[in-house]
Amino acid sequence: MKHISILVPHTAVLGSIEGPRQVFTEVNKFLQSIGRPALFKVQLVGLQDETAAAGSIYTVHADILTKDLAKTDLVIIPALDGDMQQTLEKNASFIPWIIKQYNSGAEIASLCIGAFLLASTGLVNGRQCATHWMAAAGFRKMFPEVLLVEDKIITDEGGIYSSGGAFSYLNLILYLVEKYAGRDIAVFMSKAFQIDIERRSQSPFMVFNGQKGHEDVDIKKAQEFIEQNVGEKITVDQLASQFAIGRRNLERRFKKATANTVVEYIQRVKIEAAKMSLETSRENVAEVMYGVGYTDTKAFRTTFKKITGLSPVEYRAKYNRSRSVGAMA
Repeated sequence: MKHISILVPHTAVLGSIEGPRQVFTEVNKFLQSIGRPALFKVQLVGLQDETAAAGSIYTVHADILTKDLAKTDLVIIPALDGDMQQTLEKNASFIPWIIKQYNSGAEIASLCIGAFLLASTGLVNGRQCATHWMAAAGFRKMFPEVLLVEDKIITDEGGIYSSGGAFSYLNLILYLVEKYAGRDIAVFMSKAFQIDIERRSQSPFMVFNGQKGHEDVDIKKAQEFIEQNVGEKITVDQLASQFAIGRRNLERRFKKATANTVVEYIQRVKIEAAKMSLETSRENVAEVMYGVGYTDTKAFRTTFKKITGLSPVEYRAKYNRSRSVGAMA
């Protein structure tokens, strides 16, 4: 039987504790209903007997404390809330226990912003890690040595797993169910909980607001220029000349400040504007393309799909309100 330990940290998001517990428990019930033995022993593991969650609205009772649990097979770190620096300080006592479990052969899985606690262990330094796209800038700033993959819903490297934002943690839980119980059980659970088992990217849900949480004034001005001239064709040389910065210096500072190259930033600004048009207007794809400064249809479609995971037509069908309402009428 595989021992699963779901942590109960301070300021935890309650759903990311209860969600995994419920899925793994239902796997056991289903296996028993078809004459097979239960596969998981699921426990809530805390630093204390009772821990407030969801802004102290709820209290979670731990089944066992870390000091009393010598060994487990899988540690699940749920999503966290609040000021992340303070949250990590409150949960610092989990860190040596997580490291000890990993070194003893346990696997570790973080859900959504639980990635911050995972990264605090140092176990994902130099490795890929996912988190909620809205927390990406703060994560990169706090853990520059971790290879953040902003678009992914699931990472799996060296016995350490992480998931993208919000309820996409359920995709990681299904991934683990498939690994431990088999594809047929995972598919059944996806149907029972109505989870899209094949979803692997959070790109379609991402909103690009520009990364301005830095102190480089010249780069902020360059960012604002790009955003204010979304319909124009802007080159790196043009920006370097306009802001009197050498091209190589501009590219170096831009990447350091925003985690994007200049070209990537221009593309993301244009595609974000295109997404808004596709969501709210009745313009066709060509009109939207020209409106954000693209003249090459293939280049536009390729860049759009690279950033969002969907073609412009698929994106419009998914998010344009007037079309969705029309389809339901």
